[in-house]
Amino acid sequence: MADRIRTTCPYCGVGCGVIAEKSADGWVVRGDPEHPANYGRLCSKGTALGDTLGLETRLLYPVVDGRRTDWDSAITEAAGRIRAVTDLHGPDSFAFYLSGQLLTEDYYAANKLAKGYLGTANVDTNSRLCMASTVAGHRRAFGADTVPGCYDDLEQADLVVLVGSNLAWCHPVLFQRLKKAREQRATQVVVIDPRRTDSCDIADLHLALAPGSDVALFNGLLAHCEAAGVLDFAFIDAHTNGFTETLAAARADSVSATGLDRTLLTRFFDLFATTQKVVTVFSQGVNQSSAGTDKVNAIINVHLATGRIGHAGMGPFSVTGQPNAMGGREVGGLANQLAAHMGFDPTSIDRVRRFWDAPKMAKKEGLKAVDLFRAMDAGKIKAVWIMATNPAVSLPETDLVRRALAKCPVVIVSDCVIDSDTLRFAHIKLPAHGWGEKSGTVTNSERTISRQLPFLPPAGEAKPDWWALARVAQALGHGDAFGWRGPEAIFREYAALTGFENGGSRDLDLSISQINDYDRFSPFQWGAKRFFGDGRFFTADSRAVLVPVNHRPPKESPTVTYPLRLNTGRYRDHWHTLTRTALAPRLSGHRDQALADIHPADAEKLGIIDGALVTVKSRLGRMVVRARLTAEQAPGHVFVPMHWNDCHAAQGLVGRLLPGHTDPQSGQPESKHAAVSVTPYATAWAGLLIAADAPAPQAPWWSRHRLDGAQATELAGSDNTQLDGLIEQLNSHFDGQVLEVRDRAKGIIRHAWVKDGKLQAALFIAPDRPDMARGWIAGLIGKALSDGSDRAAILAGKAPGRHVDQGPIICACFSVGLHTITHLIASGQAADVAQIGAALKAGTGCGSCIPELKALLGQREVAVA
Repeated sequence: MADRIRTTCPYCGVGCGVIAEKSADGWVVRGDPEHPANYGRLCSKGTALGDTLGLETRLLYPVVDGRRTDWDSAITEAAGRIRAVTDLHGPDSFAFYLSGQLLTEDYYAANKLAKGYLGTANVDTNSRLCMASTVAGHRRAFGADTVPGCYDDLEQADLVVLVGSNLAWCHPVLFQRLKKAREQRATQVVVIDPRRTDSCDIADLHLALAPGSDVALFNGLLAHCEAAGVLDFAFIDAHTNGFTETLAAARADSVSATGLDRTLLTRFFDLFATTQKVVTVFSQGVNQSSAGTDKVNAIINVHLATGRIGHAGMGPFSVTGQPNAMGGREVGGLANQLAAHMGFDPTSIDRVRRFWDAPKMAKKEGLKAVDLFRAMDAGKIKAVWIMATNPAVSLPETDLVRRALAKCPVVIVSDCVIDSDTLRFAHIKLPAHGWGEKSGTVTNSERTISRQLPFLPPAGEAKPDWWALARVAQALGHGDAFGWRGPEAIFREYAALTGFENGGSRDLDLSISQINDYDRFSPFQWGAKRFFGDGRFFTADSRAVLVPVNHRPPKESPTVTYPLRLNTGRYRDHWHTLTRTALAPRLSGHRDQALADIHPADAEKLGIIDGALVTVKSRLGRMVVRARLTAEQAPGHVFVPMHWNDCHAAQGLVGRLLPGHTDPQSGQPESKHAAVSVTPYATAWAGLLIAADAPAPQAPWWSRHRLDGAQATELAGSDNTQLDGLIEQLNSHFDGQVLEVRDRAKGIIRHAWVKDGKLQAALFIAPDRPDMARGWIAGLIGKALSDGSDRAAILAGKAPGRHVDQGPIICACFSVGLHTITHLIASGQAADVAQIGAALKAGTGCGSCIPELKALLGQREVAVA
């Protein structure tokens, strides 16, 4: 393996290029200055990739029915069980559930096996949860799932509208590109989001619209543009259908559904109408809705009617959540598509069948994600192969999903981790390559294809996902069609399919791309830099379709029992279900556990104090998290993160709250809206356990995260009798000498376990959340204790001398904590963000922490005043 290699980041759909270099301390990852997505920039997650490459959480060998086995036996078992189920119950009794973490070659192999050789289109993906509504909207409007623009448009626009997109946290590198454009070109920015997010830091206008009212807003904008005389009737007449009906629908809608002040609406409408170069960026706040497809089309309608599409600095632009959501879309990774952007029309079915020489070509669409697991629960899906994803956490109706997996006779899971909520249901576990070992391609949000190249040897017996698929296909008797020697052969087959009987009739044609060296080709954007500038679309008559849409509210409204509206989303430094980011201590420093953001006025009514545990409950289930009181959250709303799961917390799973309401066009679930209640969680005691490694504690509530050198687990319970069981469990796990302090009158218990003179673990129990020197104690784990004063200090939980914990991490790029920053500000050494950066480097990396730095400076100004 080389000591320096160019590859692609495995996180969001921005698709940043990175350079991995081997150093004396391990692998260091930095941005690739030559990659067109990021030009050297990285976010906090990308910067910390080198911290996530350890093998301690990896699945290193195949496991069948709980027993370690070899690959040949695992392949034989997987193929035999798939054959037994499909022979008895038919091909639609089997399903794949895939992931935007897979490479394009992996996705292609799974689709070819299922849709061409097993005869089922039950091939869906976690991408259904993040951008399926965009796919459906694109296909209705353009005739194909075509992204019209590119990242450069953000830098060439005069107005950028962010709709349901917290770009600052979820796509930080794009946010930095936009921020720089704003500084250099005075680009105006409008944020449309029920929450006030960090993206508002650069906004000229924030529209905190009512959840789910995007269609009403953009219909109002379309009607305003018509009244203002800025519609492009030449473009409409020459290149579109459906305008008259769409305008009538827009006029019939009322902007009152948005709940916005008319003055704010007029400012936005006038700004949009008078600015020719407009890009509308949208993401999960639009897609994750029971009306998501209509929202997408409402946005596209305005751009088509004003002719603002296909040219520099203008157009609708969906930014995707996963590194290869786009690659999956290209090869048919959704149950309602075939490979190469083809659908289930008779012509496409026959074309793909002939190209693959497929013996059992699927002839109808398969089950989408939510329906797939409902069918499994009903006993219709009897075998499932899940790859690189964690549906037992990420899907709504989580308890139903888990019940379905528990019932399913055959559950095969390919993953790179040894434990996840989903792996606990697997009969067959197949170890897959992780990032740094993978070899293949990914496509980002602007259609740029890049290579992921390996720079690490495979962990244990891990194999590529495409290889496992090909071996199972061969065991099923389809050897000739799956005899690829490597990912390049798969890519070239897929590229040939994109060009097969194309002749310019389909948007995706990679057969014309000049990839002479598969391992070292430069990132390239397929198709044109921008589509539709010539007014030609991929419909039968080459005209775009304006789709009449009307506002439909979310499926659930608040009730007396459940009076608050729940919103869900990502945290700045975390990713999906924590299997990667939780390995890097600095990425947990900003938000080390799940928090429920709630407005102070709501909290006061409900008797909730900042930092206290609360129960968030819906009609389906409940979760327990800490309250974070913030005016960023609108009254009547509560926000919780999507990341936590049973491997990292007790009662931290948001999927248990979410009903499986889906968009009728896209099948995408409404993850941004549910009716909930929030109540104080009765706590009799709280605790903190710090250890190198610890079992899942016997406590009603706990949440764990990594510190440098150790793991921290916060605990709480409603009954003091629970403490005896917890301490008995820990005494059994840590077999060293026990140091103990108890003050029963004050409810204080402190334990330390020491073995061979070295600290194993420390436990602190108090009536309220213990305030301990976490970083200092974590630094002592596994270290020899010099004398009795060390032991006394550990039991006190207070560091001797001048040691001060730096507190929660504000800047994850350079691991700079809250206390360090506030001390600098209070000392008068920093009066602005630039001075903080000069002294501590905070804010000089990806820049995502700058809004918080500004807030800390503002608090200092208020205090001084």
